[in-house]
Amino acid sequence: MVLFIEILLIGVGLSMDAFAVSICKGLGMTKVNRKQALTIGLYFGGFQALMPFIGYMLGIRFEKYITSIDHWIAFILLGFIGGKMVYEAVKEKDDDAVVEKDLALNQGEMLLLAIATSIDALAVGIMFAFTYDSLNIYWAIAIIGLTTFVLSIIGVVVGNFFGNKYKKKSEIAGGIILILIGVKILLEHLGIISF
Repeated sequence: MVLFIEILLIGVGLSMDAFAVSICKGLGMTKVNRKQALTIGLYFGGFQALMPFIGYMLGIRFEKYITSIDHWIAFILLGFIGGKMVYEAVKEKDDDAVVEKDLALNQGEMLLLAIATSIDALAVGIMFAFTYDSLNIYWAIAIIGLTTFVLSIIGVVVGNFFGNKYKKKSEIAGGIILILIGVKILLEHLGIISF
């Protein structure tokens, strides 16, 4: 159960970039377009599931070389990813951009956004390969992908109804979650805590 909650929290943390982009997409809709919301969810959820799988496959190839420092790698990767998310959320951004309403989804743009928001998940997949001994990668990527899918659709709705109000807070929360999970992994491997 602890592993499920941890993977779910990782999924939530990873999905915050996609959630923030989904909010922006929702801002561009006069009313929620269900087909576009579903498409946005499928792009982001699909790539958030694919990237950890690719990272996991790369990680298991190099496991024997890095098992003695795996907890440090997990700590650094999650700390970096989480710190980057928090930094990007709090740094000055151009919030005066004019949003054009009801534009059709550009499939090429969606592909690039899905890749860009899921790069962090590639690093998490590498971390999975040498941090979790009993992890079923298919189960983990299903949780991460489904979490991102649902949160992306929610992001479209939030963006449509509440504007840009929660974008920054969601990115900060996601970054903090990833940093805390990285700290937990490090402290467990150093024998300071055990769950």
